[in-house]
Amino acid sequence: MAKLVHSMVRIRDEARSLDYYRRAFGLTVADRFDFPDFTLIYLRGAGSDFELELTVNKGREGAYDLGDGYGHIAVTVEDVAAEHARFKQEGLPATDPKALEHAGTVLARFFFATDPDGYKIEVIQRGGRFA
Repeated sequence: MAKLVHSMVRIRDEARSLDYYRRAFGLTVADRFDFPDFTLIYLRGAGSDFELELTVNKGREGAYDLGDGYGHIAVTVEDVAAEHARFKQEGLPATDPKALEHAGTVLARFFFATDPDGYKIEVIQRGGRFA
């Protein structure tokens, strides 16, 4: 049986992205591998084996074209309202919280954060299918 282990995004500024993911989601470096043309940095949060791989292509100056195919990654939190307030206090970009309903039942309470390279991260309150 397959096991998901990581998702990867390309970044331009390692220090800026490490600071963002630490402050926003408490992710810390689990591994770092430096190659002549690129660096791979694996971030992990407490209590999770799933990692976010940050790829830094050396010599890249311009922003990446995220296109219209990338959607988002998602994380769950205990209290989405409190987390949203923390993001605002930290000066981290975040949309207003919303609720997604299906057949009269709230499926998810969430907001979207945006990392320094423009990637979207859905922050979902734990519960239901997102327990």
